[in-house]
Amino acid sequence: MHVLQKTQKIVRYQNQQGKIHYGIVEDEMILQLSSSFAELVNKEIKYDGVKVKYSDVKILEPVKPSKVVNFGWTYAGHAKETGGEANLVEPFLFLKPLSSLIADKEKIILPPNELSNQVELEGEVALVIGKRGKNIKEEDALDYVFGCTIFNDVTARDLTKKDPQFTRGKGFDTFGPLGPYIVTGVDPTNLRIVTTLNGRVVQDGNTNEMSLSIPFLISWLSQVMTLEPGDILATGSPSGSCPIKSGDEVVVEVENIGRLCNGVQ
Repeated sequence: MHVLQKTQKIVRYQNQQGKIHYGIVEDEMILQLSSSFAELVNKEIKYDGVKVKYSDVKILEPVKPSKVVNFGWTYAGHAKETGGEANLVEPFLFLKPLSSLIADKEKIILPPNELSNQVELEGEVALVIGKRGKNIKEEDALDYVFGCTIFNDVTARDLTKKDPQFTRGKGFDTFGPLGPYIVTGVDPTNLRIVTTLNGRVVQDGNTNEMSLSIPFLISWLSQVMTLEPGDILATGSPSGSCPIKSGDEVVVEVENIGRLCNGVQ
């Protein structure tokens, strides 16, 4: 039994025999684990002695959450560009279905034009909850974060602008790219987010620009719903959200975490 180090990259993948494992990423290799997610969040890891090449396995979403919670309009610039309200006193909250989640390198599938013809990208930092929490104090909030990953809150903007709530515009299958791994020991309150569309920078922001702090968001949310280990909290997108079309490639890069890359079809 080993104790999880402060900063490590934890990946969930399917090996060539079809079995799903967690592993620790070291350069181009993965140290395969027999640990469950519950053991990982308790900072206990069990190496099974196998090493695999990162490029030889299928990378999966880094966790199977009980819920995906999204905070909207946490950056003033993004709120203004999408017709929202900047500098909210309380968060704007919505959920994404688990069926929206896809992994790094998987395709974002656009809905038929008769359903939506304005799908946009939104690069974000996502928090992975590590322990059950309800009515969490703001000063304790970051203790409930197991690690950070990357999220692309793909959005049918024409639908969110006309529907009274966001479920349809946010909820299509493949509208939730997540990953490629969870990084532990990272301070989520000061992370640069750069999103490129076909190699061109379209978003460049930092979580320190958020109008509501991450500890506040966690505490506030925990008064509404119990947070469970593995839950994903997407913290919102900086300005620069823009349309995507079939054939595009979207890369969301977050410092100290990595790159989430998805083609569009």
